[in-house]
Amino acid sequence: MSKRETKIVKKLECVIKQLNCREFLHHFGPKKYKFVYHALALLLKEALKCSFRRIEEFLNLLDMKVPTYSALCKMRKRIPSWIWNKLLQLTSGETHKEIAIDSSGFSKTNPSFHFLKRIDRTKPVKDYAKFSALFDIRNKKFCGIVVREKRRHDIKDFKPLMKIKMEKLYGDSAYDAEWLHEYCFERGIQTIIKPRKNVRKGFYRRKQMKNYSEEEYHQRSLIESGFSALKRKYGSSVSAKILRNVRAELYCKAIAYNISLTRNRFSTEPKYSENTITFQHNT
Repeated sequence: MSKRETKIVKKLECVIKQLNCREFLHHFGPKKYKFVYHALALLLKEALKCSFRRIEEFLNLLDMKVPTYSALCKMRKRIPSWIWNKLLQLTSGETHKEIAIDSSGFSKTNPSFHFLKRIDRTKPVKDYAKFSALFDIRNKKFCGIVVREKRRHDIKDFKPLMKIKMEKLYGDSAYDAEWLHEYCFERGIQTIIKPRKNVRKGFYRRKQMKNYSEEEYHQRSLIESGFSALKRKYGSSVSAKILRNVRAELYCKAIAYNISLTRNRFSTEPKYSENTITFQHNT
């Protein structure tokens, strides 16, 4: 194993060790490549915006251990959702105080506009994957995501996202619902959600609106900046077609984005900081 491979693999191993999962995810395989090599290749694929064949060739040129492109494609289907969720949480940090919620879309097609002009087609087919996310306003990192294949209202993905602890939740008027305010109030979460027009009824809505501030609400726009940075860095489209593969691809984009914002180096010391990801030894 080369020095370059040792350094980058150890950084990722520090995160994967916290998952408490097996080194080899498959039960009956040849046990040739550990999960860390699959995860490394999938993350670099999204970070470098290339195909499975190209990432295999690129890592082979760097003299790094990498599975074949077909093995990477098959492994992406088999990785369960809880592993992606845990990796996203580990890269975003443990404590969250101010969280913004919103949704965006990633196109499933990425045609050349020159080609569209040659075939006399004015606009590409509108088909995209819905991407709902929680965004830490202070750390500028994604804390949780939900991916849908079809268009649904933003509030449908609220409860699947609410799996982390927070103090304040920022959202636009699409999330202004009485049951949502009640859900947050019972858990001690202050909602900073812009009220809908001509809607003032609701016991829990009025309680939450007592601490509502229009100036504080505008911090919600930071999640829009996060969506913009994510798409500019790693692309605004997905190449996968099946929902499970689309979900894995978008998780890799969000995890790679969080890792890119980590200032300090990865460490194996039993110490944790909000701006770094470390492996805590069990005592």
